[in-house]
Amino acid sequence: MSEQQNSEITQILQDWNDGNENAKERLLPFVYDELKRQARILMSRERSNHTLQPTALVHEAFMRLAEQSGIDWQNRSHFFGIASRLMRQILVDHARLHAAEKRGSNPIHFSVDDLQIPVEQRADSILILNDILDQLAEFDEQQAQIVEMRFFGGMNNAEIAEALEISERTVGREWQSAKLWLFRELSRN
Repeated sequence: MSEQQNSEITQILQDWNDGNENAKERLLPFVYDELKRQARILMSRERSNHTLQPTALVHEAFMRLAEQSGIDWQNRSHFFGIASRLMRQILVDHARLHAAEKRGSNPIHFSVDDLQIPVEQRADSILILNDILDQLAEFDEQQAQIVEMRFFGGMNNAEIAEALEISERTVGREWQSAKLWLFRELSRN
């Protein structure tokens, strides 16, 4: 994305902050493709018969974003960080519904290297990951945000660094530390 587009997005977000309802409509064309890319990445990890499609995930996330109030939008990266959190919430809600329908329990397996979860265990695994991320956030909010942005937002270290206003090296170190903690916690489940 060009610097000019980043500036336009920042201006639109400032307009949103100022209460301009039209800003939400103006923002969508600038962010839709990136939201769709994030949703495709997330949904590619889902089971093939998943009822939630990438387009529906994007639309639901944007609708929830549009309903947000009191957020002081900073810039494009801040927007996508919030979008990652909302996509996480949507997938967790969907997983809870699926798990309630399924009423079964299988052992959960995660690969901490990239948090890939076997498709057939995804719904239960997302619920466990959500609970563990909440635990991580209790003592290290930044690490929890990094995991959330990587896993649910499909963001890379540079994008995360920009969103959190920290260096890429810090993101890398925090990710390594979070992976170790996640591995320990996940091995208990």
